[in-house]
Amino acid sequence: MHDVGVIGAGAAGLMAAASSASRGKSTLLLEKNRKLGVKILMSGGTRCNITHDCPTRDFTKAFGRNGRFLHSALAALPPSAVLSRLHGEGVHTKVESTGKIFPSSNKAIDVRDALVRLARKSGAEIHNEAAVLECTKVDEGFEVKTENQTYSFESLLITSGGRSYPGCGTTGDGYAWAKSFGHSITPLGAALTPVVAQVPWANELKGISVENVNASIFGEAKKPLHTSDRPVLFTHFGFSGPGPMNVSRAISLSENKKLKLAIDFYPDQNSEQLFDLIQRQAKSTPAGSLLQTLTDDWPRRLKESLLKSIEFDPAAKAAEVSKKQLRRLAEYLKRVSFPVNGTRGYAKAEVTAGGVDLREVNSSTMQSKLVDGLFFAGEILDLDGPIGGFNFQSAFSTGWLAGQNV
Repeated sequence: MHDVGVIGAGAAGLMAAASSASRGKSTLLLEKNRKLGVKILMSGGTRCNITHDCPTRDFTKAFGRNGRFLHSALAALPPSAVLSRLHGEGVHTKVESTGKIFPSSNKAIDVRDALVRLARKSGAEIHNEAAVLECTKVDEGFEVKTENQTYSFESLLITSGGRSYPGCGTTGDGYAWAKSFGHSITPLGAALTPVVAQVPWANELKGISVENVNASIFGEAKKPLHTSDRPVLFTHFGFSGPGPMNVSRAISLSENKKLKLAIDFYPDQNSEQLFDLIQRQAKSTPAGSLLQTLTDDWPRRLKESLLKSIEFDPAAKAAEVSKKQLRRLAEYLKRVSFPVNGTRGYAKAEVTAGGVDLREVNSSTMQSKLVDGLFFAGEILDLDGPIGGFNFQSAFSTGWLAGQNV
């Protein structure tokens, strides 16, 4: 019998195994794939966005109302501690202008290999190609069955991930195990996934990316369901990029099928201020075209398409356009709406929204409040943050904290 069993060798599982074994606990990490940390290898376009350069309060805020659950985990293993461990394994890192932190090599495999070394150096045993079929509570602890063997553990830590990128092996197996132990699973949905919107004029702008805009998901209410102030990428199927992907969870979790993605092209100004700006620009170049009133450094094709989408002639003389029309243009640019047809789903999702109900897990230890000796960490929990390294940090921190308490 091992002291600790960890299921799933992703970011949370590798860190949890290192944490547990470093305390002298005999620790066995089970992974169903041949390769360890497959999702780490794919992340960030194979660059691996390790974490984010921001204060702890911004980390918890990024996770919304569930963010406060991370206070103890981030205190136990803050971003600086993650980087320190990676640096100790020879993985140098860099902070990009967005705050994202990557390995200097731009190679995710360097991060994966460092985490595996940390786990093994700490004394953890790792079995790959060991797909778990069943987990049960027994008098002396837990029994875990794989195709070839049955293992016994005093404590069990489930870090099997969610349903995102199922090709990596994250097919949601852990939810059934959690339920078998009496745990509740909050509604699940694909998060950080591209948004599908079949709007011909917008789809024709594929490849164009705009920064300094806001993307929001609206239902029937005036208040948005979710908003992100990150860049937007036009695609042949709809929208991608950090902004739309950050708000995609609202689409996946909403029962309302008549949602709209709205882009605010001038988030730093209200419609009246934007109207004044456009009006001043029109007056300063009376012989100029309406297109020239949009002075932003956007591709000409985008400006023309925006104007044509509300039946404005880009070549019309700005001085000949009425104030009423200019005001209509300003209001439009503050909320250009696109009917949503859904998302690209789990296949393209970076994380899963929803998971093991946090009310049933002790945030100070990551132990189940329902079953002694049972722990959870990483994406299987009802925790999902925005693009930028937040979700990996959550996995590292919850995994480490659980390993310190098993």
